[in-house]
Amino acid sequence: MMSDMLKDIKGPDDIKELDFPTLIELSKEIRERIIETVSCTGGHLASSLGVIELTIALHYVFDSPTDKIIWDVGHQSYAHKLITGREDRFSTLRQYRGISGFPKRAESPHDQFGTGHSSTSISASLGMAEARELKGEDFSVVAVIGDGAMTSGLAFEGLNNAGHLGIPLIVVLNDNEMSISRNVGALSNYFNRVLTGELYQRFKKDTKAFLEGIPKVGNRMYRLAHKLEETVKTLLLPGHIFEELGFNYIGPIDGHNIENIVDTFKRIRRSDRPVLVHVITTKGKGYEFAEKNPSWFHGVGPFELTTGEPKGSGGVESYSDVFGNSLTEIAKKDERVVAIVAAMTEGTGLGYFARTFPDRFFDVGIAEPHAVTFAAGLAANGVIPVVAVYSTFLQRAYDEILHDVCLQNLPVVFAIDRAGIVGDDGPTHHGAFDISYLRHIPNIVVMAPKDKEEFSEMLGFAISLNKPVAIRYPRGSCTEKFDHTQQPLRLGEGEILMEGNDLALLAFGSMVYPAYKAAQRLRAEGVSTMVVNARFAKPLDNDILFRISDSVKNLVTIEENSVAGGFGSSVLETLSSMGIHDMNVRIMGIPDIFVEQGPQTVLKKVLGLDEDGIYVTASSLIKHTKSRH
Repeated sequence: MMSDMLKDIKGPDDIKELDFPTLIELSKEIRERIIETVSCTGGHLASSLGVIELTIALHYVFDSPTDKIIWDVGHQSYAHKLITGREDRFSTLRQYRGISGFPKRAESPHDQFGTGHSSTSISASLGMAEARELKGEDFSVVAVIGDGAMTSGLAFEGLNNAGHLGIPLIVVLNDNEMSISRNVGALSNYFNRVLTGELYQRFKKDTKAFLEGIPKVGNRMYRLAHKLEETVKTLLLPGHIFEELGFNYIGPIDGHNIENIVDTFKRIRRSDRPVLVHVITTKGKGYEFAEKNPSWFHGVGPFELTTGEPKGSGGVESYSDVFGNSLTEIAKKDERVVAIVAAMTEGTGLGYFARTFPDRFFDVGIAEPHAVTFAAGLAANGVIPVVAVYSTFLQRAYDEILHDVCLQNLPVVFAIDRAGIVGDDGPTHHGAFDISYLRHIPNIVVMAPKDKEEFSEMLGFAISLNKPVAIRYPRGSCTEKFDHTQQPLRLGEGEILMEGNDLALLAFGSMVYPAYKAAQRLRAEGVSTMVVNARFAKPLDNDILFRISDSVKNLVTIEENSVAGGFGSSVLETLSSMGIHDMNVRIMGIPDIFVEQGPQTVLKKVLGLDEDGIYVTASSLIKHTKSRH
């Protein structure tokens, strides 16, 4: 049984007086607490387990929040939350009205920068460091990056600019994939102690001044000595690229050796130039199942502690599963089809495709803009690329979608997973804006399925269109099959599921089923209700809108997207262009807010985007119309 030190940790100052054996015991307790909590709440387990010792060392040496510690891909921050005074609320991790699974400025002064998407830490840290210089302040700035985030171009843009400015900044590269870790050991540790030592740094400055002071040959001798030093470091250490970018490279060092990390941080804390510390960690450290399968435990739902098996898995097929299986079957018949992901192979359901067609599957890393332009290049040369990406991450590639795909009208299919409310990861991960940021772009088709069968058909249909297409679909289990004969897909045509003349519910994608259920309740109360599965947000079905305007004067549009610029807005724009101004229209969707974390069912209920909410809105519209006559 572990000790209970955590209850006495109210902030980083409480760990600074502990000796190293006690800090090691604290790391074990933090590890146990994270595993126990995430087994109940779900979350990003493997990444957080890998940085516990690193987190302790950071807070042991630096003085947060005066010193700024910025966490990249913020799901590494669980230990940080426990050390910075949130132990008593940690059981609410990722729960509705609980603490966030990511750093959140409104939650704690120790959360210096909100992060949910990756690769932002170096740029944000550099901005803070430059603000410090402009204001004449004195504090350290540390960016902790890793978990694949260094594959993003944004990270290298930040590194390049930081090296150019040359102001004090510390970047900690948490290398948990062991990709460049061969040099960990006694020799590496020895060189790191030498290169960070005060004596060496003073000798280096004095030598530079001495050599440059020798008339005529001094500068040449210094350049030769510097080149010799860099050559030796390149042979013995893997950080030459960072040195070329203007950083003093330190590493690699063992990220689970607290004493060693503390010693390194103390030596570089007051460096007068940018420093990159390369730390090797084990993803999932300390939990056998997470170490063996770090990809599955990267982002995991509740699981059984003793077996690592997910809790309550009913075997219901998810939209991601349907996508992966359907695309694989399509690719078996059409060798032009390839799949592209940005570090989300299993999350997007493409594991089966990757195993079946390894030469036609491309994981480009956390580099969504590159993924889109790479797809455009493939499409320009006769290949049909399908880019599988979460809605919230596709936001990062907006310009590439517009400029490289749609402007050239290239046949790229965007399979937009996690569209709408995603749940416990909160506002950084809700796919609330994709209809709004896609539908105004010329040439693109935007559609969404109402259920599993329609999704499979849509995927093949999208590939056949030979133009840019986006299919959005929600996180989680597939909607129940509708008890009607599905009408064939035709570009820009919706599908009438129920006829009626008092009210029309025009629903898009995931909102069709709750609209259908609400309509059944309304019909039972004598309200003749039409239900339309829109299928397409672009192009809209003008014929159906004409038909609704002719026979029904009350219309409710329903979407799992921001109301601003979304599907309902498109309907209003189209009605206006048709000269139809005598309809009573209500738009249901996500209001002008960033939706917090919580279970999908809870959040949809709060937003009114469930059967009950649609029923209440529709009933209110009918009552309002009757009261006016």
